[in-house]
Amino acid sequence: MAMTMNGEVQLPASREAVWAKLNDPEVLKACIPGCEELEKTDETSFRAIAKMKVGPVSARFKGRVMLSDLDPPNGYKISGEGEGGVAGFAKGGATVALTEKDGGTLLSYNVEAQIGGKLAQLGQRLINGAAKKLADEFFANFGKAVQG
Repeated sequence: MAMTMNGEVQLPASREAVWAKLNDPEVLKACIPGCEELEKTDETSFRAIAKMKVGPVSARFKGRVMLSDLDPPNGYKISGEGEGGVAGFAKGGATVALTEKDGGTLLSYNVEAQIGGKLAQLGQRLINGAAKKLADEFFANFGKAVQG
């Protein structure tokens, strides 16, 4: 099952400050809902473990996250894939763009993802709702991290 999502978040910090936080594994780990581990394996790759619950399906996903098309401090592409055992798999990517706006930074994102296994059987509405909730939670946490 494929899904797409996009949005914008206004952050009260310079592009350089937002860029630095977007590339800090500790900040990302604290902001990603359910993230148990996020370890940098090289300059542009991370190993990740995240626990997720979507409807009746709970899973611990183990996977990799890669950064590409780096254009500091304007944006990058973040891609990942994870295995959740019997719950299934998830893979996808997001393009993140930073632009100066109203004395702060506007972060825009476009996400494309695919899921399979038990998760894909839950139905498009439940999956899209859960994905939107996770994205909202991440950006609320990230906004606090940028201010803090």
